[in-house]
Amino acid sequence: MGLENRLTVMYGILCEHAPEESRVALTPDVASRLKRLNVSCCIESGAGLAAGFSDDDYRQANVDVQDREFVMSRADAIGFVGRPEGDVISGLAPGTWILGMLSSFTDEQYRQKLQSAGLVSVALERLPRQLSSAQSMDEMTSQNSVMGYKAALVAANAYGSFLPMMTTAAGTIRPAKVLVLGAGIAGLQAIGTAKRLGAVVTAYDVRPAAREEIESLGAKFLDLGIDLSSGQGEGGYARQLTDKEQAEQQRAVDESAAQFDIVITTAKVPGRKPPVLLTSNGVNGLHRGAVIVDCAASGLGGNVEGSVPGTTLTEGGVTILGCPNLASEVASTASKLLSRNLADTLAHFLGENGGLHMDMSRELDRALIVAGQAEEDK
Repeated sequence: MGLENRLTVMYGILCEHAPEESRVALTPDVASRLKRLNVSCCIESGAGLAAGFSDDDYRQANVDVQDREFVMSRADAIGFVGRPEGDVISGLAPGTWILGMLSSFTDEQYRQKLQSAGLVSVALERLPRQLSSAQSMDEMTSQNSVMGYKAALVAANAYGSFLPMMTTAAGTIRPAKVLVLGAGIAGLQAIGTAKRLGAVVTAYDVRPAAREEIESLGAKFLDLGIDLSSGQGEGGYARQLTDKEQAEQQRAVDESAAQFDIVITTAKVPGRKPPVLLTSNGVNGLHRGAVIVDCAASGLGGNVEGSVPGTTLTEGGVTILGCPNLASEVASTASKLLSRNLADTLAHFLGENGGLHMDMSRELDRALIVAGQAEEDK
């Protein structure tokens, strides 16, 4: 809805309908911050309940709690945890802004659907992470941080022994040996959490900078005996390995993994099929009772060959946990971080005289806008 007769931007939030989703795209504290920026907020009733925020919590933060139709018809911009689908897209007025992780790298058909609906679409996965001005908007970093923390807890819960060394009158129990594959934001959080739980942690990443980061957390760097020194990609992400490099890496990881009790994989390449870091040979080499947590498991595949979302028990007694949505299991904290990311992105587009504006001469705007055309007066 346009801003011709209003001084403020109306920012809306809808209930997320994915069955596994507990997060909400706006928390009451962030709504109060937006109010100071002349942004009014409205939210669909019940949207924050699964994350621990009641309708009354939002009302106390001066958020207008309404039904779904009101939010969709009145909001100038809407923030999402998961990307909006058919009924939402068709129900929004042309010129409405939508903000969130939109999977814009891999789904051209979806981008065209947003374009056809006349929506101004801001895809946070396109953020240039190297820009300091974009750090507070980086939803991937904030949510991966929560994911890595939870991955270590999920692994500890599924493992049938202690993680720390325990000395008792009945004998000494050795500490669990944990291997973390991928030392980005999620991997580093998994390393730190597993270390705090008392495990002996080893980790690996193809990026040269990873060794120092891993060792700074008190973990060991897994030396595979192969040179992948050019593994760093743009923006701090791991790049896609060549077929030869990936084959060498897989063989070496498969051979090394057999000595570990828990393997946590976190290697994602944004917008692409995740690399397979542990093949079926590697899985079969693990001892009975070992646990694998694959944070990259999804419809595109995972870091573990054959992994799927959910729990799989192999014939050899290895438990594989495909966990693509771990951040949602820490819904309150994840929502607070996500809400800040989305709010700071919205604030970037606020015009000095009210309304939402994009300027394609700005690097952030070029990176974020993927479809739609803003009206001159918005």
